[in-house]
Amino acid sequence: MSYFSKIFNWYFSKKSLPYWAIALIDCLLMFVSMLFVYSINNGLITTATIFWPLCATMGLYLCCYIVGFRLFRTYSGVFRYSSFIDLQRVSSAVLIGMLIALALHSLLIHSEFFINIRIRAIIIWSIMGLLMMWSMRVFVKFLHDYSFANKNAEKIFIYGVRDGGIAIAKSLGNQDTSKYTLSGFITDEPEMFGRMLMGVTVYANDTNLIDLMKRKGVKKLLVSPLRTERLRKSPRMINDLIEADIKILIYNQEQEWDGKSGINTQQLREVEIEDLLPREKIDIDIDATCRQLSGKCILITGAAGSIGSEIVRQVSIYAPSKLILVDQAETPLHDVRLFMAREFPELEAYTIVADIAHKSCMADIFEKHRPQYVFHAAAYKHVPMMEDNPGEAIHNNVEGTRIIADLAVRYNTEKFVMVSTDKAVNPTNVMGCSKRICEIYVQALDKAIKEGKVMSKTQFVTTRFGNVLGSNGSVIPIFREQIKRGGPLTVTHPDIIRYFMLIPEACKLVLEAGTIGNGGEIFVFDMGEPVKIVDLAKRMIKLSGANVQIQFTGLRDGEKLYEEVLNEKEITLPTVHPKIMIAKVREYDYDSIVGVYDALYQSSLTEDNMSIVRRMKQLVPEFRSQHSVYEALDKERLQDNGVLGNTLVSPSEFERRIIDGAHPVSSKHTTEKAESVIE
Repeated sequence: MSYFSKIFNWYFSKKSLPYWAIALIDCLLMFVSMLFVYSINNGLITTATIFWPLCATMGLYLCCYIVGFRLFRTYSGVFRYSSFIDLQRVSSAVLIGMLIALALHSLLIHSEFFINIRIRAIIIWSIMGLLMMWSMRVFVKFLHDYSFANKNAEKIFIYGVRDGGIAIAKSLGNQDTSKYTLSGFITDEPEMFGRMLMGVTVYANDTNLIDLMKRKGVKKLLVSPLRTERLRKSPRMINDLIEADIKILIYNQEQEWDGKSGINTQQLREVEIEDLLPREKIDIDIDATCRQLSGKCILITGAAGSIGSEIVRQVSIYAPSKLILVDQAETPLHDVRLFMAREFPELEAYTIVADIAHKSCMADIFEKHRPQYVFHAAAYKHVPMMEDNPGEAIHNNVEGTRIIADLAVRYNTEKFVMVSTDKAVNPTNVMGCSKRICEIYVQALDKAIKEGKVMSKTQFVTTRFGNVLGSNGSVIPIFREQIKRGGPLTVTHPDIIRYFMLIPEACKLVLEAGTIGNGGEIFVFDMGEPVKIVDLAKRMIKLSGANVQIQFTGLRDGEKLYEEVLNEKEITLPTVHPKIMIAKVREYDYDSIVGVYDALYQSSLTEDNMSIVRRMKQLVPEFRSQHSVYEALDKERLQDNGVLGNTLVSPSEFERRIIDGAHPVSSKHTTEKAESVIE
C-alpha cells in the first residue's frame, strides 16, 4: 500500500477532523492565495525581498476572513460529506471577509508599517481562496465516495425527483457505508424524462420500466415518502414490480417527512401489504377534537383491543383530565398500562380488568369517576365464534352495551360513541345482528332523551366501518402466520371481497364522528375501494418471496361474499367530513323495545341457541342467515304466513309478540313494511 493510501485510510477511518484543523486548512488556503496573487502582480524577487513584512500584512488581512469563517461556522462541516449548503456558507464567509478587508485597506493605505496592497488584489485573492476552499471540499468528498464506497452496494432506482427524491439520494450518498448505489430516477413528469441528475438519468414511469430495471441489474425501487400515495393508486406499477421480484423500499416513519431532511438506510424498510392497499389520506379537525376531549374524564371500553388501544393512544394526545380503561383481557390491558406509563406518564390513567356485562362493577366505575365521554369499543367480533355462541353475543355485545349506555344516561355522560361494524348492515350472522341490536338500543335511547321521555343530556353516536388492517384475527396477520409455517394460505372463496382501513385511520374517524355528532346518528365511513382477498393473498406471497399455495376452504358460517357499508348516496346523508356519512335507517321507539331487550337477555341465559337466534331475527327482520344452521329459521319464517297479515300493530302489541316468541313480521312484508310495523 502506498504512503498516500495510508494517509487517506487514516483520515477516513476517523469520524471527522476537529474544528480547529478545518479552520487551519481554510486559513492556510486563503493565505496561500494572498501570496500567490501578490507574487503574480509584483514578481517573485520583490515578494522574496519583503517576505516577512508581507506575511505580517497578509496575516492582518487574514483576520478579516477569520471573522467571516466564525460568523458562518465554515469549520463545523465534515469535508467528506460536503454539500451545496456547505459551499454556500464558505461563499458567504469569504464575501464578508472581503468586505472587511476592503474596509481595512482604506485604513492601511497610508500606513508606513504595512505593505501597500491594491484593491484589485484583494478581490482576486478572495475569489481564488474561495475556489481553493471549494475545491478542497469537493476533492475530499469525491475521494471518499470513489475509494470507500461499498463495493457490494445494491443498485437502486428512486421513485420521485422533485418530490424529495433528490434529497433522499443526497442523504444516502452522504453516509459512510451506503448500502445502495443510485442507478437512476423514476418520474411521472414528462418534462423530466431523459434529464441527468446527480450523474444518473431520469426515466419515465411507463410500461418499459421493468425491462429497464432488469437490464441495469436493479433489484430495488426506493419510493420517496412524498410519492407513496401515488404508488398506492398505481396498481399496474405495483403488480409489475411484484411480478418481477423487484423489492419496494419505503420510509419507515410514522411522522410525515418534510421532503428536505436526511434519510438513512435504517429508516428504510421493504414495503408490506398494508402500504399498498389503495386508500386516501384521512385528515380530521384537530382543533375541534381537542376542544371536546381536552380536560375531560374519558372512559374507553375494550381498551386492550386493536381498536380500543388505538383510541387510547389518540385520545391521550389531547390531554384529557383522566382516562378509565376497561377490558376483561388482563395481559393486553397490562401492555396498555405499560404503554401509558412510558408514553404519557403525566396523564392520570386507570386500567381496570372487568366485564362490561358486570352491572354492579360498571356502576361502581361510573359512580367513582363520572366519565364525561364514553368510547365503547368492547365487543365479541369473530363471526364463527359468535355463530356457535349466540348467548354470549347477547350477554356481552347487547347487554354489555345496554348496561354502559344506561349508566351513561344515569350519570349524565356528555357523549357516548359506540364502535359498530359494517356486518350490522343487513346482517347474515349472529355477530353482525348483535351489533345491529346495539345500534337500535342506543339510537332509541337518544331519541327518547330528545323527546323528553328519558331525563338526561347524553348524546349517543354510532360509528360503523369495515375491516381494519392488523386487528386481532384479521386476514393479514393470519396470512403472515400461514406464510411463516410454509402455507397454504386459506381463502374462503375466490370471489370474496372486503373493505380495509388502517387502525389509526379508523380511530381518527371515530374521534371526528364523536366531535361532529349531535346524537342519534349512525355514522358510516367511506372505506375506499374493496379488495379481493385472493388478490391480497397473491400479493403477500410475492412480497414474502415464499413458495406457498392458496387453498379455498369455503365460506364460514354466517360469512358474506361482500360486506355492505351503506355508503351509497341514496341511503346516506353527507356530513362536513367527506369520508363520513350518516346512514338513513329506521328508528325504534324506546318504550316498545325495553321489554324486548329484557326478554332477549333472559333468553340468552336459559334458552338454546336456536331459540335465542329466533328472537334476534324477530327484532331485526332483515337478519338473514347464510351458510349457517340458522337458515332453518328463515325457512320457518317463510312458511309462517298470516301471523300479522297486513295489519299494523301498536308498539305494545309488537313488544308482547316478541316477548311471547311470536313472529311479528310475515314473509309477505318487505323491509319497508317491517319498518311500518315496528314504528
